[in-house]
Amino acid sequence: MRPLTPKRIGLICLALGAALFAVVVISLRVGAFPISTSDVVMTLVRKAIGHDGDIPFEFSNVIFDIRLPRIALGILVGAALSVSGASFQALLRNPLADPYVLGVSSGSALGAILSLAWLPLLPWTMPAFAFVGALGTIAAVYFLGRRGGQLDSTTLLLAGIISASFLSAVILFLMTMLSGHDLRGMAFWLMGDLTSPAPPGLDVKLWYGFLFVVLLIGAGAIYTTSSDLNLILTGEEEAHHLGVNVARVKLVVYVGASLLTGLAVSVSGAIGYVGLLVPHVIRMMFGSDHRLLIPASAIGGAIAVVFADTLARTIVAPTELPVGAMTAAIGAPVFIYLLRRRLA
Repeated sequence: MRPLTPKRIGLICLALGAALFAVVVISLRVGAFPISTSDVVMTLVRKAIGHDGDIPFEFSNVIFDIRLPRIALGILVGAALSVSGASFQALLRNPLADPYVLGVSSGSALGAILSLAWLPLLPWTMPAFAFVGALGTIAAVYFLGRRGGQLDSTTLLLAGIISASFLSAVILFLMTMLSGHDLRGMAFWLMGDLTSPAPPGLDVKLWYGFLFVVLLIGAGAIYTTSSDLNLILTGEEEAHHLGVNVARVKLVVYVGASLLTGLAVSVSGAIGYVGLLVPHVIRMMFGSDHRLLIPASAIGGAIAVVFADTLARTIVAPTELPVGAMTAAIGAPVFIYLLRRRLA
């Protein structure tokens, strides 16, 4: 196997970035108002060089006001969930660990719903409440998953499933108190929705800039532990003997992954399978070194969510499907295939 060098990491990420750009162009061109690939590329180029006056109004409206914000959210959500899943799987040494299975997404969704009920007019409270809900859930699951001072993989998964079921029941209870219109909107959001606008009174560019800064902070913090995560895969005790500050790595990963999960859920609802499957696919393609796995998973997750959202809004057009339903419809067969392949 070729040694992993910074140049190789950069080339692989560049190739994945090119694939992401291709998916973005495809997503921009398909829909109720189809646009040719050449028109999409020329519109993007004219916008980049400041020639806005040369862009036809209908292209500008469809691309920059409707489709591109949705694609940007898809990139954000996919990257956040995939990095969270890769870090959870490494730290907990469990290939089934991801924000959805561990109940972190449910905790984050509950926090977001409570923020909407208590402080609906404050734009910054929803991500904050979602983060607190995610962090509280992973802390509870972690402590429930310990047996005799050691982390038990089976117990951890059971704790995550039970926590997710309990939190989902609380969410359903809260939803019964909503009116019919609000109930339908909340149900659709919980299944994954990338049409969430910026909070009222807040500039769209400022809001998206804030979201991507938070993404970079959370993913960057986790990436600083990538070499340590490689050693933790051998076991916490062995990693400690090799000089890894296991307690610090746990703190950084739990807080960083909870921040990313809270960020994703607060803008899109709970989307499953992305954090579970994308790291597996990237690991099969490029190996398990987290110096590459984390950034590659971020780009791969962005590709997966943008592609799933494109299918969700076009496959039964003009009706739109929830993104979470599409990721589940695609992810479940892929997961079964990977499981059968591993057991074969």
